[in-house]
Amino acid sequence: MGSGEASRQRAGHRAGHEEPAPSGGLLDLLSVSAIVLDARGRVVFWSPQAQQIFGYRAHEALGQYAARLMVDERQWKQVAELFAQVMEEGTSWAGAFPVRHKDGSTRLVEFRNVRLEGEDGAFYALGIAVDHAALKRAERDLALTARLFAQSPIGLGIVDTDLRYLVVNPTLARINGRPEHQQVGRTVREVLDFMDPTPIEEAMRRVLDSGEPLLDQFAVAPTPADPSGRDHAWSVSYYRLEDSAGQVLGLAVELVDVTEQYRASAEAATARRRLTLIADASARIGTTLDVETTAGELAESCVPELADVAAVDLLDAVLRGNDRSWEPSGTAAIRTLALTAYGVPTFSFPVGHIARYAPDHLVTQCMTTGRPALAPHLTGEELAAVAPEHAAAVLNRAGAHSCLAVPLVSRGHVLGALALARGRNPAPFTDDDAVLALDLAARAAISIDHARYYQNQRQAAENLQRSLLPQKPPYRPGVDTACRYQPASSISGIGGDWYDVIALPDDKTALVIGDVMGSGTAAATTMGQLRTATRTLAALDMDPAELLHHLDRITVDLEQQFATCTYAVYDPHRADCRIAAAGHLPPVLLPAGGAPRFLDVPTGAPLGVGHISPRTAQLRIGPGDGLLLYTDGLVETRSSSLEERLDLLLRLLAGPPGPLEETCDHLLQQLRHPDEPDDVALLMARMR
Repeated sequence: MGSGEASRQRAGHRAGHEEPAPSGGLLDLLSVSAIVLDARGRVVFWSPQAQQIFGYRAHEALGQYAARLMVDERQWKQVAELFAQVMEEGTSWAGAFPVRHKDGSTRLVEFRNVRLEGEDGAFYALGIAVDHAALKRAERDLALTARLFAQSPIGLGIVDTDLRYLVVNPTLARINGRPEHQQVGRTVREVLDFMDPTPIEEAMRRVLDSGEPLLDQFAVAPTPADPSGRDHAWSVSYYRLEDSAGQVLGLAVELVDVTEQYRASAEAATARRRLTLIADASARIGTTLDVETTAGELAESCVPELADVAAVDLLDAVLRGNDRSWEPSGTAAIRTLALTAYGVPTFSFPVGHIARYAPDHLVTQCMTTGRPALAPHLTGEELAAVAPEHAAAVLNRAGAHSCLAVPLVSRGHVLGALALARGRNPAPFTDDDAVLALDLAARAAISIDHARYYQNQRQAAENLQRSLLPQKPPYRPGVDTACRYQPASSISGIGGDWYDVIALPDDKTALVIGDVMGSGTAAATTMGQLRTATRTLAALDMDPAELLHHLDRITVDLEQQFATCTYAVYDPHRADCRIAAAGHLPPVLLPAGGAPRFLDVPTGAPLGVGHISPRTAQLRIGPGDGLLLYTDGLVETRSSSLEERLDLLLRLLAGPPGPLEETCDHLLQQLRHPDEPDDVALLMARMR
């Protein structure tokens, strides 16, 4: 029967129309034959199947004595006794008996003999015959099938064309969580009421209609057999059952419990995800030596793979350079440096907010104990008790139901905490999540500590540098000045550049720019010494070249032995300027009515080489003219040549002159990048 006919039969049955049941194939398989004998033992009825067992056609057997036709003469007496017993006593007889085939061979045939009574009161003998070997094969197959079905560790079941269970084995009964008698006769939907059976029903009907089996369909669901409510996994296969004539009988269902493999695979997948998360976090966290940036990288690494909300809190004292470990007083100020939330706006969260957490807050607990603080299940009221008040709005929007906090510890010092929450993710935080978060926090704490140390050192070097520079150029007759100092992005670039404006006798003004070769506090210290020496020598009103010559002798004895310098003396009464340079870039002249140009000043060797012979250049410089002195940090970069950068400097200075302060800012904005590795100093002067 085709799939369309099977569908029509199921539809007709569901509509309430009774139809003849399809014939069973087992009788045809065994070729059951029927023979009727009269009271004298002659054949009066011969079924077509009898020919298959005995070899005789009906016209050859009818009217013949059955014993003479089918039994060896040595067994006639035994046959006569059995026949008489059936006919006289009316008892049935069953057993296997050797019979003679038409071809002369002997075969063992299974008989069931009973007496029949006709309308005329005469008695007849009905013999039901089956080939003994075929019957034993069928019995063996049925017994084997029944034993395998009952003892199989695989869940096995048979449903009819209306998806009602006909048979379930003990394994399937256990999986479905019901005794066998509560499943047989019920539909799949009724038995599997603990889950959504729709996909299963659709798959079964597809197999019934098409005849194509569905193998190894993966299904995950809880089962009543497991009171813990945990998900179980099965591999399910469906086969359509047909008889020998192709009649659709129903569907065979096979379930293999693969829960252990599923959980092992899930655990392996989780482990891979966590390793990937750690690897990504290791590459992402600590890309800069900036505390706020590093805190943000940590928070972003946790969302959404580990948490839906992540906040990084640091002790305010730690940010201010205090390395003293956290003490569980519950009164320390804690600053939130970063917050990241998955799918939830955080614009209202006060990043940089300082709070004092109560002792029962998770952040306080983890910092006090040095271990993760876990609150796997939280109601709204409980959330308010363990979470900081200023974070409540974000956590409520995220629907937080589970929280976790781990300490940020570096070199034995507690720096702060990483606080996590889950909202969209329905799974609560576990101890495994705490271990992962602790690993991420430990890696980030090292980077944060390095960034904090770097920023403190950088701030110290920058403060030292600025303290050694003049805070504001003094007012000088006939000349206006503006100056700038911009530190490098790293500690290694801070400390060597300086500028100065020095008052000289007769209203003259000395303009100085210099750059110590080196960096850090050592370079800043050397710069301070050179600036002091320069001011001392300038008081003697020396020629610029002579001053640099003496300054060279002083530099030889300093820790940082090399420096470049340009020294200029402007006399407003004579409207001239004398300039000398020691290894420094050329100054820029800004004529009142012309294009800016570099002054041809002999640069000579840097200070510290020893026995240098700088030369003084003299130029006329009148009212409205300007002069720019600068260090190499303004024009030197790795991406462009020095010539290109010097040309750009002249182009930026072209055009009508503007206020000196604005011009300084403009040059820094156009020529400097925030990540430049060198500091820069510049000094501008305009003659009145």
